Amino acid sequence: MAEEINSTVPRRQLGRLLRQLRTEAGVTLDASATALEYSRQKIWRIESGMGPVRALDVKAMCDLYGVAPDMTEVAVGLAAETKSRGWWHAYGDVVPQWFELFVGLEASASRLRLYDESLIPGLLQTRGYARAVYEQRSAMSEDDRERAIDVRLQRQTLLTRRLPPPPQVEAIVSEAVLRRTIGDRGAMIEQLHQLIQVAKLPTVSVRVLPLAAGPHRGAVAGTFYILDFPSNVGRASTEPSTVYSESLTGAIYLDKPDELSAYEDVWSGLDVLALDKAESRNMINKIAGEIHNE
Repeated sequence: MAEEINSTVPRRQLGRLLRQLRTEAGVTLDASATALEYSRQKIWRIESGMGPVRALDVKAMCDLYGVAPDMTEVAVGLAAETKSRGWWHAYGDVVPQWFELFVGLEASASRLRLYDESLIPGLLQTRGYARAVYEQRSAMSEDDRERAIDVRLQRQTLLTRRLPPPPQVEAIVSEAVLRRTIGDRGAMIEQLHQLIQVAKLPTVSVRVLPLAAGPHRGAVAGTFYILDFPSNVGRASTEPSTVYSESLTGAIYLDKPDELSAYEDVWSGLDVLALDKAESRNMINKIAGEIHNE
């Protein structure tokens, strides 16, 4: 786990620093790309923390922005920390570039808040449930599908890791998700029982948002994750909390204070409406029994 924690966060920190330095220098992204003879996409990827960064590129950007030597040294030092490759790189193209960043951030987080109104969150899925989900992606080969499932299950090891300590995971799942059979009945029952078992972990909470709760802001926000990161001793975290929202072909990462505040408000509303842990466990058991008796 150390690799992804030691590379993903520095990439994001370096990207934010270089974007700040460029903005303070009054250089647009396009002007930077032209002056350095880089593609616009390359500058954007560096500033978005989407991959490792060469010290040579950092020095060139700092020279262009007129950055002081001591700050250039800081940026170059961060670049050296972006080289580690996480375990997911072994799975090749089945992990899209836009998802690589999320996997690293997820592994680095100290707290994960998950709201899903359409599926069981991937971090809590069984192999059978995940397979049924991926079978909807007809463009994938059988081999790629199995490797994608393996990635999903590998991510789940963070729930029981020893070092660093596992994150606090708080999942709120719509009742409709529990009643929507994915795969056959056996796979769905296994998935519901899995939710009950994983919720027994001291760092995991699984709660149900009942249909009886009526209209709520989560229906507008859609599925989202809020990731919080560990603080340094005696100091606030250097990595801002981030909202992650995924679509079929990409994802958005939101970390501006007003964006985070909006999703925090949505989460607070869902937290009030969701059943408590015991009530949620009873409902999951009840739905599993209903599916079994169909």
